[in-house]
Amino acid sequence: MANPRRVKMVAKQIMRELSDMLLTDTVLQHAVLPEAALGADRYLSSLTTISDVEVSNDLQVVKVYVSVFGDDRGKDVAIAGLKSKAKYVRSELGKRMKLRLTPEVRFIEDEAMERGSRVIAILDKIKAEKGSGDGVNEGRPEPSDSADDNQDWEVDDPDEDIIYVNFWTRLRRNGELEKVNTDGMAVHYGA
Repeated sequence: MANPRRVKMVAKQIMRELSDMLLTDTVLQHAVLPEAALGADRYLSSLTTISDVEVSNDLQVVKVYVSVFGDDRGKDVAIAGLKSKAKYVRSELGKRMKLRLTPEVRFIEDEAMERGSRVIAILDKIKAEKGSGDGVNEGRPEPSDSADDNQDWEVDDPDEDIIYVNFWTRLRRNGELEKVNTDGMAVHYGA
């Protein structure tokens, strides 16, 4: 069993190297987006990002969580392409990193960002409906209605981002999202 600090450092380095490989390595780019080999613009079809990397305590296995933005067919092709190139990625990582043993690479589709964006869209829709009003309670104010509340809905307020951060925290507590780091008002995946 390796030192937990070393495991985190190795995970960060693997994440950096894999991100660099996705940007620069043509073999990996063609695996993720086969149309790129035919001359298609690789930036327009789908977006593939490394959202998280987990390294086992013995440094033998690395799980790479990949988010793919695009249509369902594009997602399936990208994940299948990455899984088919797992041995190639392992050999490239071995060349780029100074490790005694290069860990086995397993690619896993990460759907947390997609689910999160759907929930945020629903929250925005509810906010828009609440802000416009439906005319049902026009004569009677709600118990929490005040001049401050109406102003909060009309003006872009930094407090509204607390809703999103609370949402991510709730996902993490329910076990739907394993790692969430909040930095100020931004939500970052990974370490």
